[in-house]
Amino acid sequence: MARPDAVGALEAAFRRIAATRMAGLPLNNSDLRVQGVAFRPQDDGYLVGVLITPWAINLVMLAPTPSRELYLAPDRRRTWDFPSGSYEFMGGEEPECGAYQFCSLFSPAFEFPDHVSAVETAVAIMLALYADSEPDHAAARDTARLAGRSVLDVPTTRRGFLQGVLGPRRA
Repeated sequence: MARPDAVGALEAAFRRIAATRMAGLPLNNSDLRVQGVAFRPQDDGYLVGVLITPWAINLVMLAPTPSRELYLAPDRRRTWDFPSGSYEFMGGEEPECGAYQFCSLFSPAFEFPDHVSAVETAVAIMLALYADSEPDHAAARDTARLAGRSVLDVPTTRRGFLQGVLGPRRA
């Protein structure tokens, strides 16, 4: 299965889930639909990208063909390293795409007024995931806040944005 087919299989699995076990649940954002965004190959042969669903937005690690390579028991986690930091993933498995791993970004995903804004956020997340470490401006933001100035005057790095979404870097 080529890259587009693997992502297509993941999307098919989650479209099925959306139409069955997640249908009508109050945690769904009706303005979102299932879409894999900005998937790219990893050095180890896996694919990583963002999966948007009406109920959540997740960073996903996916094998290029359906398999159990990425299988994790429900009580297990795996840490993946990226240029922006290390992030913990949980496991899932569906017949269409096999085993995959995911890191929750937004769940539920009510903060998105429309699908376009969710896609834009997903693209920004993928850019930030692969951004080399950049200077931390947290101290400058705190200084601005304490001095009564807007923290918006302090530049925000892509790494800082991603850490705000995914959480702090783990050693």
